[in-house]
Amino acid sequence: MSLVKNLGTIGGLTAVSRVFGFVRDIMLARVLGAGGVADAWQLAFQLPNLFRRLFAEGAFASAFVPLFNRHMAEGESEARRFASEVLAILLPILVLFGAIMMLAMPWVLWLFANAQLRADPGTYAQAVKMGQIAFPYLLFMSLATLTAAVLNSLSRFAAAAAAPILLNICLLVALFWGAAQPSGEATRQQVGLYLAVAVSVSGLLQLAWLGYWMRRAGFSIPLRRPRLTRQVKEMFVLIVPAVFGAGVYQISRFIDLAFIRVLPDGSLTYMAMADRWNQLPLGIIGIALGTAILPALSRFIAREEGQEAQRLQSNAIELSMLLTVPAAVALFVTGSAFVRVFMQAGAFTPEDAAITGMLVSGLVIGLPAYVLVKVLTPNFFARKDTRTPVITAAISLTVAVALNLYFVPRIGVLSLAVAGAAGAWVNTALLYGILVRRGFFRLTARVTGRLARITLAALPMGAALWLAMIYGDPYFSGSTIERGLSIMALMLIGIATYAIFAVLLGVLDKAAVQRLMRRQA
Repeated sequence: MSLVKNLGTIGGLTAVSRVFGFVRDIMLARVLGAGGVADAWQLAFQLPNLFRRLFAEGAFASAFVPLFNRHMAEGESEARRFASEVLAILLPILVLFGAIMMLAMPWVLWLFANAQLRADPGTYAQAVKMGQIAFPYLLFMSLATLTAAVLNSLSRFAAAAAAPILLNICLLVALFWGAAQPSGEATRQQVGLYLAVAVSVSGLLQLAWLGYWMRRAGFSIPLRRPRLTRQVKEMFVLIVPAVFGAGVYQISRFIDLAFIRVLPDGSLTYMAMADRWNQLPLGIIGIALGTAILPALSRFIAREEGQEAQRLQSNAIELSMLLTVPAAVALFVTGSAFVRVFMQAGAFTPEDAAITGMLVSGLVIGLPAYVLVKVLTPNFFARKDTRTPVITAAISLTVAVALNLYFVPRIGVLSLAVAGAAGAWVNTALLYGILVRRGFFRLTARVTGRLARITLAALPMGAALWLAMIYGDPYFSGSTIERGLSIMALMLIGIATYAIFAVLLGVLDKAAVQRLMRRQA
């Protein structure tokens, strides 16, 4: 299957999930608003979710997939044995870690809760309860990630890409049920409990869904007695540094929680809502491409097919920037309009929308870099090198923390968005520089020229959207019809302008399309 087709499968289903996620966040904003119960819910949900993204989807998948592919080359029975050995060790670790975290939840949340939340015993107790109810999600989703990694290694991408839709459906059911109850603070707290239950239920449903499709693919993972075999030791040696290499974005979110602790009430909700807009292209493009190319890169490198690995990496970068650069420019200019149109209503005030829109613009400065990190790190993981991305991630995080220490007291929550973006660009530059120095990958003049033309095509689109924002401003907070028409007009202006200049500058031609559609392996 070609890179474009794999991206279409993973990215398309991810887009469906993100649409459900947008509806979920719109409902969250309107039902819970910002601050108080809303911040308590965000904190309770983000802890297991960040652990999931960091350890399960990030480090575990990056270490497991290359080793699993190596065992698949030896035969399916070897791959099944390896997966079974991993599961036997992983399951008790997850159960023990989950139990410890649930017991320690009052103290864990205290580390990240802001002063307003800690000063409200009732809301804080509610946050602890929500965190304890939601934390089993990590257990279910870590096991689901093992199953998804097997499916992805078998080039069965659709089931894993569709699984997150179940999370958003469960959360939407909880929100609609809560919204139907009489309004009031007590009801808002009850909605928080509904949401926590929905999170854990969704994890169990996703595990069942992926297990079903793995069995349909003719693969099963038998449960055996835990034994720390040589193969399992090798994987865990790779996981530790991969936590930093694959999960720099999630680690930065943990650091953000620490800084948000000293910021005003509502800051956690503002960052979560803004990050939703940043996560849309990051998930559809960056994570999807990283998932799609890792198995193929692993196979090319194992067969010592350096030219094919170079081709795949170049195509991934070109395709990612073709989609990401215009998305970043568009969101930088129009982020506030999208927040006002979709989220400003009910408990989410115009002031809440203004702050969230500002954060969207700050976050997307780093969007191309976040995507490039997802596209470049598989080149290291496919070579079982998880140490180098650790070093680059540590440097980029140091930059981000230093910037936050200086700017958080001066510009508040906006510093978190801009500092994270700066750190991502540092990480991208370091990863690419090391690949070039080691002779693993280098951008050709053709690809570099195409990237420059993509950027040039996006600039006039940004200017056109800036003018449209001036004339459309009164309508972004108007009636439902006015909001819908104004946002459709913005999207049409952006798409049309970018398409015109992309054609004029030769961003896409027949040869480029054929190259991107070529089979990976």
